[in-house]
Amino acid sequence: MKLCTIGYGGRTPEEFTRLLAQHDVRTVVDVRLRPDRASMGVWVKAKTPDKGIERILGQVGIGYRSLVELGNVFLDLPDWQERYALLLEKSGELLIGRLEGLSEPICLLCAEKRVAECHRQQIAEFLRRTRGADVRHIE
Repeated sequence: MKLCTIGYGGRTPEEFTRLLAQHDVRTVVDVRLRPDRASMGVWVKAKTPDKGIERILGQVGIGYRSLVELGNVFLDLPDWQERYALLLEKSGELLIGRLEGLSEPICLLCAEKRVAECHRQQIAEFLRRTRGADVRHIE
């Protein structure tokens, strides 16, 4: 499995899509818990694919899939990293099920620009361990 991760925070749509193209990404997998509530409308998962993030990605031929089940339900807790790691340990196989069959390379998307501050790093590491994923973090 070829896998990237990216955060859109502080990026323009042009920079974002350029970075995805440089890594030959075919499908963006949105791992935000509430993609319908992005603070900037351009990154929102709109009700129709002709708006928001799906429009941006569609214009450059990149697919989009929202997997809210991989969202960080513990983000507001000080020990969210430990809790999220435990969630993946206990239920990771179930949570990653809808990744099967997506066009690769895929790229996990969240808001945080720095991967060290985001749960997408833990998802990527889980996929490296359990699926042998070749992981690159786009920073």
